[in-house]
Amino acid sequence: MPRRHRESHRTDRVNWLRAAVLGANDGIVSTASLIVGVAASHASSASIMVAGVAGLIAGAFSMAAGEYISVSSQADTENADLATERRELESSPQQELKELAGIYIKRGLEPKLAAQVAEQLTAHDALAAHARDELGITPEFRARPMQAALASAAAFSSGASLPLLSAFLLPDAHRVVGIMVSSLVFLAVLGAVAARAGGASALKGAARVVLWSTLAMLATAWIGSLFEAGSGAV
Repeated sequence: MPRRHRESHRTDRVNWLRAAVLGANDGIVSTASLIVGVAASHASSASIMVAGVAGLIAGAFSMAAGEYISVSSQADTENADLATERRELESSPQQELKELAGIYIKRGLEPKLAAQVAEQLTAHDALAAHARDELGITPEFRARPMQAALASAAAFSSGASLPLLSAFLLPDAHRVVGIMVSSLVFLAVLGAVAARAGGASALKGAARVVLWSTLAMLATAWIGSLFEAGSGAV
């Protein structure tokens, strides 16, 4: 029997991969930078942990709210376009049929074949055909605000928990350097995995996230050292 031809594409990973990587990366970088900045000011362990937990909670809610608002705007636009297309199909079905056939002609089909394809797809589901081929809206990639919000919050919390755990386990004398090193290791792994999942170079993915994250943590460490608060206050 002939072998079944299977293809592996990565475009279906774009949306969730972007949200997961962005959330986790932001969780690690922002929380680690916050903790490093507070620790560099020689604050107490309790103050450092409070700052880290507050950063995790605030960041998770901020990511969720931002993603929900952003994706809701996208969903509103999609719904408005679909409503317009639905009205046009009801008022001018023949014109919409010609428009659909024209799209297929531009994609390389002969006029006769394009008209046949347009007629069959219109008979099957006219709105779905126009949504996909005219508007670029498909069920797989429809905007889902709540899903995006929950995924972003979960990804951020997962990332933020790593430097927070490091801060809890590391002794005072090595806390700043230890958090920076461990966070950069986490980020390098995250960047490499994300790059490989997207079909890119793991080394390049790790290098670019480590570079910018190092700059962020060094900046907050420097600022924290300028405001040494003593051992009992932030």
